[in-house]
Amino acid sequence: MSDVDIVRCGACGAGNRVPAGALRAGRRAICGRCKEPLTLEATPVVVTDASFAGDVEASPIPVLLDLWAAWCGPCRMIAPMVEELASELAGRVRVAKLNVDENPATAARFGVRSIPTLLALAGGREVDRLVGVQPKGEILRRLERAIAA
Repeated sequence: MSDVDIVRCGACGAGNRVPAGALRAGRRAICGRCKEPLTLEATPVVVTDASFAGDVEASPIPVLLDLWAAWCGPCRMIAPMVEELASELAGRVRVAKLNVDENPATAARFGVRSIPTLLALAGGREVDRLVGVQPKGEILRRLERAIAA
């Protein structure tokens, strides 16, 4: 059997076996359960206080939430890593970015006191937290552990 990727449906959360790289190559696929088109979010989704419930809490797949601010140097340092993770984990994890200056309610809800903060969320609940600049390997290791839980 050829290599396959398991792609989670953004609508119903079902895992779908898709030939490796097919979606990245531009081929179309639909969910076997709900028949919605399968897509890969290869870039982080920008969320706000208003869109948080729909984009993060209602996500059928785990979410890596990057809490950042434009003035924060360390936030700018990890931004390329967050972009890479969004591309590498597309279909398995949704990567989202929340500007804490523009969206203080969500930051306060999670008790964010320093940035950058990365939250691993499943079903809208925090399952892991990384504060400060971390190596990509550590972020990936902790995220994989959170996905498996």
